[in-house]
Amino acid sequence: MAHPQIDNHARQQTRRGEQAHTSAEAARARIEKLAVVRQRTTADAWKGGVDARTWLLPFTAWMRAGEAAWRPYAQAWSFGEHGSEPLAEPAWTTPNSIRLELASMRVREFSRAQTPEPATLILTPFALHGATIADFAPGHSIVETLQHAGVSPLLLVECKSATPSMRFFSIDTYLAELNVVIDALGGTVNLVGLCQGGWLSLIYAAQFPAKVNSLVLAGSPIDLDAAPSRLVQAARTTDLNTFEQIVHSGQGCVLGQAMLDFWGVRDLDPPAVAEILQTDLSQEMFERFRSWHRWTVDLPGTFYLQVVRQLFRENQLATSRFEALGRPADLKMVRVPLYLLAGEADEVTPPEQLLSTRNLVGTPREQVSLATTAGSHLSLFLGANTMAVEWQQIGTWLARLSAKGAIAARALERAA
Repeated sequence: MAHPQIDNHARQQTRRGEQAHTSAEAARARIEKLAVVRQRTTADAWKGGVDARTWLLPFTAWMRAGEAAWRPYAQAWSFGEHGSEPLAEPAWTTPNSIRLELASMRVREFSRAQTPEPATLILTPFALHGATIADFAPGHSIVETLQHAGVSPLLLVECKSATPSMRFFSIDTYLAELNVVIDALGGTVNLVGLCQGGWLSLIYAAQFPAKVNSLVLAGSPIDLDAAPSRLVQAARTTDLNTFEQIVHSGQGCVLGQAMLDFWGVRDLDPPAVAEILQTDLSQEMFERFRSWHRWTVDLPGTFYLQVVRQLFRENQLATSRFEALGRPADLKMVRVPLYLLAGEADEVTPPEQLLSTRNLVGTPREQVSLATTAGSHLSLFLGANTMAVEWQQIGTWLARLSAKGAIAARALERAA
């Protein structure tokens, strides 16, 4: 993108008070300067905790600058002025097949054991990166780790990247289709919610408590008032018109590639990636991460604005005020065994935003398991150490609960 040029004549005009002619150009120049600063500091920010307000700076500046300054950026946003050829979708590590295909999501099946045990269903985040965050690479795969722990059947929900025809999809859309999925899997499942997939899992468990056998939440923002975070602060201090303009500029969607480019986080350096993956980084693994990180998904605008307004700004879920499928989601209705995994250095979801969930649900305290692990947000889902310890423990926990559920189901069958 070309930098605005202001020649001497224009500066003289400005000095003489003809500011109306140059105000848009000056605003655009300030935005470009902010972008350069943001890109220069991004790598360090990711290591120490990204300031989400920095990500939102360009949007706030554009809104203040007016239509003349905003138009070139909106056009680039909408029509793909962000790079070259479409990126290849990251490959899955673990063999799988498509079990079910719906309008908003598809279900991948990693094992189909003939067992009366409830299926375990992973809900991946629907934010920026794709669903392969749960199956990134050997030794860095939640799917692989749970399989090794004996969790079966094992499936995963992959939310589809949004198109303009999906722009009106809401949280209710995903809950309704998740209900279809769970019915197709026998009507009772263990839910494993990763990050944003966690609050969706929790809402579902509150609305359909009889259909959830157990619940795992990892790095999930649930009670946004429990601890301060830069992300929540940004959502609450940025004018809602800014978020609406983001959606408008993407033809009703939030475009993942545009967000990645404008945030200046298209690439992380090898030390940052090694820290995330908790490994001695090979060149092959670095390239694999870089390809994974660059591939993004787009979000429906209606869904995105709901998340910003009702969850991050108003904290409706933690206060049981969030309406889902026609009625408030009462978290006290969640009474199943619960496992909460938080990252001590999680820059996206501070631990207490997740761990305070134990005080919001109806699950007895003795059935709530809490775990924290060293590392950042992405390390919760990609870190080798996290796989070897915490996710192995979660797999053992799930396998044991599923076996108990199967025994109880057989007892009910015999009694009938």
